[in-house]
Amino acid sequence: MAGGGTEAFPDLGEHCQNPDCKLLDFLPFTCDGCKLVFCLEHRSYKSHSCPKSDHGSRTVSICETCSLAIETTGFDEEGIKSLLEKHEKSGNCDPNKKKKPICPVKRCREVLTFANNLTCKDCGVKFCLKHRFPTDHVCNKKTITTARTSSRWNERFMEALSLRNEKGCGRGSSVSSRSPPSVRSF
Repeated sequence: MAGGGTEAFPDLGEHCQNPDCKLLDFLPFTCDGCKLVFCLEHRSYKSHSCPKSDHGSRTVSICETCSLAIETTGFDEEGIKSLLEKHEKSGNCDPNKKKKPICPVKRCREVLTFANNLTCKDCGVKFCLKHRFPTDHVCNKKTITTARTSSRWNERFMEALSLRNEKGCGRGSSVSSRSPPSVRSF
């Protein structure tokens, strides 16, 4: 048998190409770096010591001054240092950018990230998940917005109700002028 399989199914499965394993695997994995076939246990780059594990990957260095991520794919140590120096001299390196935003509620030190913050619909300020509701933070525009919203809703409701009565859809005088209904409900 050259490729793997059993006597009954010679084309089924392949042997793991790790020299210490050679397991016949019916669902083999092909490494996208070295293009060899491996079993479940040896499929990761680290487990089979893949020489091309960084094939197609990107590397990033973080500026220590402003915490900006700078792509350094394909550069050696000296190239990375020169990229970071060039970044610092460019004028885009601002130490004030390093400070992460935190929840504005008093005594809350939660750092706001893309996944743990919500903007209050009433006051428009970003808060952590713990303080996302207007009752959990001091919401400045809550009463103004709620009163304005409810009055708009009432106006729209009354307008729709008057339009409904004009068309004869309601139980107003326009319905009583017609002939009595054929079915009565008690």
